[in-house]
Amino acid sequence: MKRTALVTGAAEGIGLEVCRELARRGLRVLLTARTLEKAQRAAATLDGEVIPVPLDVTDAQAARRIDEAVDVLVNNAALYPPHRGEGGVLDVPDEEWRALIETNFLGALWTARAFVPGMIARGYGRVVNVSSDYGSFGLGLKGPASYSVSKAALNALTLKLAEDCARAGDVKVNAVHPGWVRTKMGGKNATRSVEEGAREILRLATLPADGPSGGYFHDGKKYPW
Repeated sequence: MKRTALVTGAAEGIGLEVCRELARRGLRVLLTARTLEKAQRAAATLDGEVIPVPLDVTDAQAARRIDEAVDVLVNNAALYPPHRGEGGVLDVPDEEWRALIETNFLGALWTARAFVPGMIARGYGRVVNVSSDYGSFGLGLKGPASYSVSKAALNALTLKLAEDCARAGDVKVNAVHPGWVRTKMGGKNATRSVEEGAREILRLATLPADGPSGGYFHDGKKYPW
């Protein structure tokens, strides 16, 4: 049976590479972006069964309007604060807090609530939340305030959603730190290629039945929450 994957924030960078590789592996891929035009331009660069779909993850109902049975969900859509996140919790503008929480955390929550019930009902699913080392309590939440908090919340969502799916058959939920990747967000000085950044996401998106759930991973190893 051909599986269907949905990738958010997939018009470029890591998301686009994940779509490319999932399609190469024979999955039917829903490539999503904020506008249909952006999704269409990106999908046209890929081979395989890649379907462009508009999705604004900040709209709580948008994912529910996608009439598809999704087997693999990659929550990749994210924002990084402007001006590299200068300022602490009390200094960051209200609009920056709202934008990052709505995209980096709530966006993943809304897609999970739209598609994971179907995974549970069918007894199969893979959810991969693309996080960051800046969201790791174990590493000191060293990133910009708004970004670190939003990614720490995404990590917490990963754990709680994995608990919900623990008795749901072969449904697995994990988070990944892809590393510092040369994308628009990461910048040209980043140490990892897009292909390297996508590698662990792809592993978690295609885990076998005996694979882990409720974990945080980087390059195949457990990462500190």
